[in-house]
Amino acid sequence: MDAVVDGEIVELPGGDARVVTAARGRRGPGPGPELLLRRLVAAGSGVPADDVELVQSCETCGGRHGRPTVGYPTTPSGAPWFVDAGAAGELVVAAAATRRRVGVGVELVSAAALEGVDEAALHASERAALAALDPPERARARAMLWARKSALLRAIGHTEFTEPSTLALTMPGDDEGIGRIERTVPEFGPGWRGVRFHDLAVPGAVVASVAVLG
Repeated sequence: MDAVVDGEIVELPGGDARVVTAARGRRGPGPGPELLLRRLVAAGSGVPADDVELVQSCETCGGRHGRPTVGYPTTPSGAPWFVDAGAAGELVVAAAATRRRVGVGVELVSAAALEGVDEAALHASERAALAALDPPERARARAMLWARKSALLRAIGHTEFTEPSTLALTMPGDDEGIGRIERTVPEFGPGWRGVRFHDLAVPGAVVASVAVLG
């Protein structure tokens, strides 16, 4: 994907998912994830951002975790929006779709921030591929893999599937910024073939990816 411009709404392949990014700390505090998400939904709905109602409640258990839902408005067709947002460092990312679930993953490119992540989050094949990279490239690829898996877990929501190390994804840098699942698990079901990870070209020591379920 081409470099994402701060504040510009970008349409992802498939036609129903859009994403917007914003930088914090450059010109004042900047918008947080919730405000940026309201603005994105407002742009697609034709309502004021202040009127967008976000509900932070799990659709399955009612707990305050995972991605939010939109209480108001609906999409132009009358269906509910699928949305998510996240932030790390100075970067904020929001995504919204009309037909497919989305999840946002944003991670700092920092060895300290990701210490201990490999065994818990990465498949053995991913760890082997990372070991073959130079240290700077390895740090960025590791962060992107974790951002992709974080985005996926947020997109699928409340589930008993909690071990990202059992999934193997295509390697960032080898898949031209659109990742796929290479090895899956039975718990994930048949939908894994349609999952795509859209990596965002953002500046600085941070990476971001949006998972879109097929």
